[in-house]
Amino acid sequence: MTRLVPRAVERLSGTRGFAVVVDLTLAAAAFVDVAVSIPSWSTIETALALIAVAGLLVRRRLPWVSFALVLPGLVVDSMTIAAPIALYSVAVRTRCIPLLVVAGAVTFGCFLLPDWQLPAMDFLAPALLYALMYAATPIALGALVRTHRELSDRVAELSLARETERARERQDVLRRERVRISREMHDVVSHQASLVAVQAGALQVSSPDPESRRIAGVIRSLAVRTLDELRQMVGVLRADGAHTDSAEPQPTVDDLPRLVRESGLEAELDISLPTDLAPPLQRAVYRTVQEGLTNARKHAPGARVQVTATADTAAIDIVIENDAATERGIHLPSSGTGLLGLRERAELLGGHLDAAARSGGGYRLRVTIPRRDSEH
Repeated sequence: MTRLVPRAVERLSGTRGFAVVVDLTLAAAAFVDVAVSIPSWSTIETALALIAVAGLLVRRRLPWVSFALVLPGLVVDSMTIAAPIALYSVAVRTRCIPLLVVAGAVTFGCFLLPDWQLPAMDFLAPALLYALMYAATPIALGALVRTHRELSDRVAELSLARETERARERQDVLRRERVRISREMHDVVSHQASLVAVQAGALQVSSPDPESRRIAGVIRSLAVRTLDELRQMVGVLRADGAHTDSAEPQPTVDDLPRLVRESGLEAELDISLPTDLAPPLQRAVYRTVQEGLTNARKHAPGARVQVTATADTAAIDIVIENDAATERGIHLPSSGTGLLGLRERAELLGGHLDAAARSGGGYRLRVTIPRRDSEH
C-alpha cells in the first residue's frame, strides 16, 4: 500500500488538471499575500502586485516571462511569495547555470534593496542572509526537481533498453535453437522420409501385384508430401537467415562422460539409456545435461552434482541436481535464455521441462521427453 500511494500521486501530478489546480492555488496564495496590503498601497504598487500574481499563471509555459512580470512588484516591496515561485519555475526548466546565477542575483538585489534603499547598517547582515536564502532556495529546489526528473527519465530509458536487450537476447536464443532443430530435421527426418519414398517407388515399379503397387504409390505420395511439408517447416525455422554450420558434429549420449569430465565439477553420472535412441533424442539429452552443468558451475560453485538419465518404454527422463554452493562465486547477470531454449526444444519433441530450487538448498532441472526409438 505504501508503494501504491507515491505512484498514484506521481501519475496524478502528470495530468493537466492537476497542474492547473496547482497554478491556481499558488496564484491564490500570492494574491492573499498582497491583498492585506492593497488598501495602503499606491495605484502603481497595486497594479504591479496584480501583474505579478497573473504572471504565475504562465510560469509553466513561459517561465522567464513569469519571472519578468514578478520582479517589478518585488522591487517596490509589494509582494514576497510570487518571486520565489517564479524563480523556482525558471530553475526547473533551465539547465544553463549562468542564466540561473543571473536570475538569482537579480532576485537577491531586488529583495535586498526594496524601493532602491539599502537596509539600515544594524540590520544589514541579517538582510544579506535573508536575501541569499530568498534567492538561492528556489534555485536549489528547482534544480533538484529538474535533476530528479532527468534521472527518472534516464532510469526509465535504461530499463526500457534493458528489457529490449533481454527480449532480443531471448529471441536470439530461440532463433539459434530453431536453426539447430531445423538442421536436425533436415539431416535426420528428411533423410529417412526420402528413403521411404525411394523404397516405396521401387516397390511400386517392381511389384507384380496391382494392389501392392497401388499401396506403394500411396506410401510414396505421402512420403513426398511429408518431404514438402518438412522443407516448408525448415524454411520457416530458418526464415530469419541465421547462420547454420551443417558440418558441425552433432553430440550424442556417448559424449556425456566427456562432457561431465570437462565440466570441472564434482559430478556423478548415472546413465541408463538404450543404444537405439533416435538422434534428436540423443541431442536433447546432451543439451539438457550441458545446460544443467553450466547452471551449476555458474550459480553453485563447489557443489556436488548428480546427473541421471533413464528411459522406460514410454519416455526419457533427464535429471540434473546440485547441492547448495560451498564456495563464494561471482554473481553474474542471467536472463534464463539457456533454459528458454531448452524448454522449446523439449516442447518441440513433445516433452516438458521443470526447473526449481530444492527445499534443502541447491537446484533441480528435469526434462521428460516421449521416447521414439530408431527404426533402423
